[in-house]
Amino acid sequence: MAGNGSGGARKPISVLFVCLGNICRSPMAEGVLRSMTKSDTRVATIDSAGTGAYHEGSPPDPRTMSVLEENGENSYDHQARKIRTSDFKDFDYILAMDADNLYELSRVQKRIVKNSGIHAALAKVMMFGDFGGCEGEEVIDPYYGARDGFTIAYEQMTRFSKGFIEQVLQGVDSATPAHAPT
Repeated sequence: MAGNGSGGARKPISVLFVCLGNICRSPMAEGVLRSMTKSDTRVATIDSAGTGAYHEGSPPDPRTMSVLEENGENSYDHQARKIRTSDFKDFDYILAMDADNLYELSRVQKRIVKNSGIHAALAKVMMFGDFGGCEGEEVIDPYYGARDGFTIAYEQMTRFSKGFIEQVLQGVDSATPAHAPT
């Protein structure tokens, strides 16, 4: 987890991407940000999960993998998993792909706060699309559509990842905490 910004050097941040089943959008976002930050010491952990357990243990959708491979991201390996309560403590940012997933994540986080009283040490939960220049922009789930939906999702992930790097990572060296309560 990131440092608290109390004067010294900050610890690298951690990011968790979340969609519904964790086989299309969130693993794609994970692959894109990993590729963009592979030698960046400001990032410690990048992972992805789903709000549902529909595909737990499965690899990403073949269309996700083919789009990543077409764009030079050949070393990505992943098995789908469901979001865990511990993720809210282990990650600095939990980034949702759409409003439904954001709602579910916010609901779980509120339950954690209610049950534990811990708030400040929890991840910042928000839409990944907020980093794309249009607040609340969603990544439409390409699962039931044609392959071009995966290409469109990849373009969004690339744009959002660049925005995340510009807006968040450039601030990691400052004295501002990497995450704050939502």
